[in-house]
Amino acid sequence: MTSYRQPGIVLTDRHFTVPLDHADPAGEQLDLFGREVVASGRSGADLPWLVYLEGGPGFGARRFVGKQAWLGWAVQEYRVLLLDQRGTGRSSPLNRQTLPLRGGPRAQADHLALFRADSIVRDCETIRPLLTGGAPWTVLGQSFGGFCATHYLSTAPEGLRTVLVTGGLPALDAGADDVYRAAYPRIQRKVEAHYARYPQDVRRARRIAEYLAEHKTELPGGYLLTPEAFQSLGILLGGGDGSHQLHYLLEDAFVRTGAGYELSDAFQEAVLGTLSYAGHPLYAVLHEAIYAQGAGPTAWAAERVRAEFPQFDVATALDGDAPLLFTGESVHPWHFEVDPALRPLRESAGLLAARTDWTPLYDPARLAANRVPVAAAVYHDDMYVDTEHSLRTARTIRGLRTWVTDEYEHDGVRASGQRVLDRLLSLARGEV
Repeated sequence: MTSYRQPGIVLTDRHFTVPLDHADPAGEQLDLFGREVVASGRSGADLPWLVYLEGGPGFGARRFVGKQAWLGWAVQEYRVLLLDQRGTGRSSPLNRQTLPLRGGPRAQADHLALFRADSIVRDCETIRPLLTGGAPWTVLGQSFGGFCATHYLSTAPEGLRTVLVTGGLPALDAGADDVYRAAYPRIQRKVEAHYARYPQDVRRARRIAEYLAEHKTELPGGYLLTPEAFQSLGILLGGGDGSHQLHYLLEDAFVRTGAGYELSDAFQEAVLGTLSYAGHPLYAVLHEAIYAQGAGPTAWAAERVRAEFPQFDVATALDGDAPLLFTGESVHPWHFEVDPALRPLRESAGLLAARTDWTPLYDPARLAANRVPVAAAVYHDDMYVDTEHSLRTARTIRGLRTWVTDEYEHDGVRASGQRVLDRLLSLARGEV
C-alpha cells in the first residue's frame, strides 16, 4: 500500500485480487484497484466504510483532487473507497490493446461477458471483509453504479449498511429495446430545450451536418466524423452545464481558409475529446449488455429502435426544414467503424450483441422484502435514465425513499457539492 496526501485528505492506494469468474474461485484472478480516502488527522480512526461505484459502464472511479464535490463531506464521517470497477482504470483494464491477449473475438466476447454488474458486486463482496473486518458498508452508486447497487440489494444485502443511489435506479424488467424506446423522446425534449435556449444553434448544427455530408472528415488520430457521429454530441445535454458546453462548441466550428470555410482545428480537437471512446471503450462495448436479462439478444437495440423515430435521421432533416436532432447515450454498430479505439473490437461487440445466455440482474421479490435503508435521487426527465422506470423500481424496493428533483441533471451528485449526498443520507436515516 502507498499513502500520500492532498489538501485535507490522506489517500492510500489499495490492490486486491478477485476471481475473473466468481463461479470458479480457484481459476484465473484479476487485479482490482481502489483508492482509500480519509480526512487528514483521522487516518487512524475507526470509521465506517463507504464504497463509491462510478457511472458507466467502463469508467474508473473519478480522480478527485482534495475535497472536491461530495468527497469532502463524505470524509467527515466515512473512510471512502473509490473503486475502479473491473476492466476500468487500474483494475485489469480492457481495451483494444489488452483484449487481444484473450485470443480471438469469440474469446474476447466470452471474457467481456464477465464484466457486468453481477461480477462487480461479487468483487465488492470479496474485498469488503478485507477492509471492514466483515462489517457491512455503505454504497454510493452514481448512474450505472446505482444499477450495481440495485443488484447488490438483490443478491447480497447482508453486506450493506446503507445504499445511496444518484440518477441510477434501473428498470427491473425492461430490456434494451424498452430502455431506448423510452429514451429517444427524452433525448428529443433535451435537444428542443437546447434550441429554445440557443436558437442560433439550429442553423449552426445544420451547417456542420451539411458540411460533413459533403466532406469526408477525419479527426486527429483517425476518428471519422460522419453526420451521425456528429449527432452523438447530444450526449452533453444530459449534464447540468452540457447545453452551454454544446453551444460554445458549435459556435467555434468554422474558420475561413484559402480553400473556403473549413472545420477549425480547435473544433475538431474538442469534438474528438467528447466523442472518442479511447479512454472508456467498455462504455461502448458493454452498454447494451447492462440491460440484458433473460434469453433474448440485445441485437443493437439502439440502432433498431432509432428506426422507429425517423425525426432523428440526418438525411431526412437535411432534405427538409426540421432542425437536426442530436442523439444521446446510445451506441450503434457504426461507432465501431468511425472510432479507431473501437474498430479492433467490432467483431467482439457484435458477438455480445448476439449473445442469448444473459442471466437476470434483479430479484423483485427480494427487493420487495428489503430491510437495508435506501435513498435515491431521481432527476426529473433525466436524459440517461428514464424517470418512470426509476420510480417504478423505487415503488418495488421496500423502504426506499426518493428525492425527485429538477434542480439538477444526471451529474447532480458532483455538481451540487455536498447537497445531494447530504439529502440522501438524511432520507436514509429518517432525519427528514
